Formats: sequence, C-alpha cells, structure tokens
Amino acid sequence: MENPFTDEYFMKKALQEAETAFEKDEIPVGAIIVIDNKVIARSHNLTELLNDVTAHAEMQAITAAANFIGGKYLKDCTLYVTLEPCQMCAGALYWSQISKIVFGASDENRGFEKMGTQLHPKTTVVRGILANEATDLIKRFFAEKRK
Repeated sequence: MENPFTDEYFMKKALQEAETAFEKDEIPVGAIIVIDNKVIARSHNLTELLNDVTAHAEMQAITAAANFIGGKYLKDCTLYVTLEPCQMCAGALYWSQISKIVFGASDENRGFEKMGTQLHPKTTVVRGILANEATDLIKRFFAEKRK
C-alpha cells in the first residue's frame, strides 16, 4: 500500500496555513511540524497581528512543537514551510536540531541559502515542493497590496 503521507500531502497543510495568513492580511507563509506522520504544530505569519517582527510562521511552529513534545530539540521532526526560511528562522531551526526542512518557494532575496546561513549538520533540506502554489499565493498577496 502506498504511503499517503508524502511531502506534497503535508505541504498542502502548510499552504492552508498560508491561506489563513492571507485572509488575516499577513504575508502568506504557513508552516507545520510533523513527527511520525502526525502534525504536532501549525502556524502562519503573525507579524502584523502581534506587532512582532519575529512572529514568522516557522518561529511560531517551533515554539508550538517544543511545547507539544516537552523539549526544545525537534529531532525526528520535519518542518514544512511554504517559503524558504529567512536567516533568523534558520538560526532557530539550527538550535532546534530539527531533522528535516521541506520548503516550497525559494526566497531569492532573504532566504537562508542566499544569506549563507548554515543549518544543523544533521538537518536535511528538500526544496521546491508545491513551489508554484506557494509563489502564486505570495504574488497574489502583494498584487492586492499594490492596488
């Protein structure tokens, strides 16, 4: 039997979080954290609502996942995020020792790879999962802002 819990399956859940951010007039980035095919944390950008530049989707999800598992290290966890993490989020992910990061759209301007930020040596990265859907949502958001 084929495993239904693919990277695409979980990225669709992260995209749902990004849609929620869009509806709240936040930059539409969504994130979930999974362990053993179970979603243990979900969030989206909250920088406008909380008036907090650090309230990125990844940061919110890291905190929720750590609270769920009762510890600060996210070993054996996977982060699914619709946009490549920024340098700040990559730093937090480094310290969390997360096992895997899967992101949708690359961020050519502020992404951790462009900035040269290193992740934990045991963290694996998968790029480009549902990238078109994530990119389209962000483009739609900013197109509406320019109206």
